[in-house]
Parts: sequence; C-alpha cells; structure tokens
Amino acid sequence: MISTRLFSIHFATALALAGTTSAVYATNGINLIGFGAESTLMGGADVAVARDTSALNTNPAGLTQIKAPLLDMFGSMLRTTDLVHKDPRNEEHASNRYTFLGGGGYARPLENTDCTAGIGLFAQGGAGGVFEKLRTPFGNRDDLSSLFGIAKIIPGIGCQVTEKLSLGASLNLVYGSIEQDFFSNTSVGTAFAGYKLEDASAIRTGFKLGMQYRVTPTLTLAAAYTEKTELPMTGGTLTADFTGAGLGKVKYSDASVKGFALPREVAVGLAFKPTDDWLLSFKLNWLNWDDAINDVKLRATKPNNAAAPAVYGSTNPADWKDQWVVATGVAYTWSDRTTLYAGHNYGKNPIPRQNSSPLLAGILEHHLTFGAARKIDQHWLMTGGVEWMLPVREKYNSALLGDSEIRNEALFLHFMLSRRW
Repeated sequence: MISTRLFSIHFATALALAGTTSAVYATNGINLIGFGAESTLMGGADVAVARDTSALNTNPAGLTQIKAPLLDMFGSMLRTTDLVHKDPRNEEHASNRYTFLGGGGYARPLENTDCTAGIGLFAQGGAGGVFEKLRTPFGNRDDLSSLFGIAKIIPGIGCQVTEKLSLGASLNLVYGSIEQDFFSNTSVGTAFAGYKLEDASAIRTGFKLGMQYRVTPTLTLAAAYTEKTELPMTGGTLTADFTGAGLGKVKYSDASVKGFALPREVAVGLAFKPTDDWLLSFKLNWLNWDDAINDVKLRATKPNNAAAPAVYGSTNPADWKDQWVVATGVAYTWSDRTTLYAGHNYGKNPIPRQNSSPLLAGILEHHLTFGAARKIDQHWLMTGGVEWMLPVREKYNSALLGDSEIRNEALFLHFMLSRRW
C-alpha cells in the first residue's frame, strides 16, 4: 500500500483554487460582476437599478418595475488575451482562450396584485485554465487543467408594498461541477501519482432577499442579502497514475471535492437621475469569502485495484479573505431609441498569495464596461457591449513548481435580446 501523504503537494496546487475554475471567467472571486447585459454594462452597479429579469439574481425587489410580460435572452463570449502560467520551466498561455455563456429570464405582473413574478437561468461564475504539455518537475510534459462552473435556476417575486417601497425574494437552485487533470500521465515511484477527476457535482438551494425604496422620483435606495450556499461536489470518478509503483492506472469510483461555497453577500446601493437623460448608480457589496472557502478536501475511495491506497486524497488550505466590491455605473439616454452605458467594478483579490495556483483565473480586480441598448420597435430591445478585465499578475511560490507567476487579462462581449408584450 502506498502512503497518500506523498501526494499532498500536487493536491495543494491543483485544489488551491479549483473552486474558482470554470473556463477562465472568475471576476469577483468566483462570481461574475453582473448578470444580464444592463447589469454588467453598468459595472455591476445593479442593486438599485434592477429593472429587467436579471433582478432575480441581483435584487428581486426590482421585479416590480416590470409592468408587462418580459423575456430576456442573453449571452456572453470571453476571450482571454493573457492567461499565462510561468515557472522556471514554463511560460505558457492557457489553451482555452474562448468561453461562451448563456441564460435568460421571463417575468410578468400577477393579475390583481402589485407583484411581479419570474424565473431565470444564470451562469453564476467560476474560472479555469487548461495548460497543455507543461514541463513537469519530473522531466516530462503533461497537462494541467481545472474546470469548475456554477449555474442557477431562480424563481422569484417582487411586490410593491407601498408607493415608495418594494420588497422581493428569490429561491436559488444552484448547480456546480468540477473536472481536473493534474499531470494525469505522470507517475514517479511512490513520490508522485498524477490524477484526473471527472463528473463531481453538487445541487443545493439558497435564497436572496431585496428591497428598493424610492426616496424621490429621482433617488432610489436599495439593499439585497444573499445566503451562503455550500457546494460539496460528489459522485465523481478519479483515475490516479500509479504506473511508477507498478500498479498502472487505478480508477476510484467515488470521488468528491468539498470545501467550496458561494458566499453570504450583503449589497447596498443607490440610483440617482440628475436629469431625465442621465442615470447614475452605485453599489457596495460585501462577500463573506472567509466563511465560504477555507480548507479544500479531495477524497477518492473504492479503487479497482486492491493494492492501491484505499483512500486517495488530501486537505489543503485556501483561506480566502472577505471581499468588498465597489461598482459604479452610468446610463445616458442618447435618444428615444438609444441608451449608452459605462461602468467600473473593483474588488480586491480575495485569495492569499501563498495559496495561488497555475489554475487561478480569479485574481482579476478592475473591470471597465461600455455598451449600448437600441429599441428595434415597441416590443424588441437589443443590448450589447464589452467588459475589459484589466491586466493583473500574482507572483507566488509553489511547493511543486517553484517560483511561479500567473497573469490574467481578458475581454468579455455581452449581448441581450429582450421582448416585451
């Protein structure tokens, strides 16, 4: 039997930020900065605006602004321009340069009430990198990747309880999945056995509460609370390479990754219209990562070879820190049919330097957004724009890879088509 303690070094590297890996699009930790086109193009300063179906995932109280049936269909394309891992043997760009996301929502007022109900599908966030044929510390070349994604199905309702006050609530059905390839064709005696993890996933529920208070016709105050949602991903399989120990590749039929969660969030904000043409919005969002991502545990059992370790796994620290996100956005009504958008979003990287990883895309901090909406006719609205994730780099020391650096920069193209009845 081979001691599993010998594998903790490469587990630490692979799992330090596996929970922020879904094809390279992590932004505020593992969350996107916004949901739907208007929310994102205003830099995520959405809690006091929230006037389309993205309100289900930003502030459900905003649903009360939808006075007729509304269908939103949105999509995004991410292009990484500089997602690079560097160590003494490598300086390689991730091969997964493009990521495509999609979603949508439908909402309509409820008859004989002051309430609007809706349901939506949203890509919540993640990150990830696929690095092919890296030079390993053992003299060969092998792949290193981690892909983690989170999506939500959200039904919700918002009600106008007074002339000025709206309250809302939404239920979050959260799905998360993870796959990893950590030098899965590398085996060095009993000292190192690479692995490939597949099909581990989780389904959990959470909720969001929100309010909007219209102080005056030109000033709205808002707040939203999101409960923590743990995501223990189970039901996966893991194949470990024990060739160097004479066992070949061993498949474990029960594999899990635990220790990741969507954080508890508290957001406050305001929206102000200094003139009929201008809308200014601000949001301050607290994300309780300190309680969401700490120790990350990989565990695989039920090997198909009795001579292999009965349990293959490790516990590794992540120790994320709480994050404050500041978002500002502006919308300008250019004409009766055209609205222009711009925004800025900043959130300090919540991951401690020593826990960085070559799979880490979640170090992005500053985001600039620009876009426009165009009314096609009285029923159809088209919105589109770009999000620039400004360049950032993090230097750290990896126990396995040595002195290392991760760089990240990307462009996001966002599009939404809306139909009102």
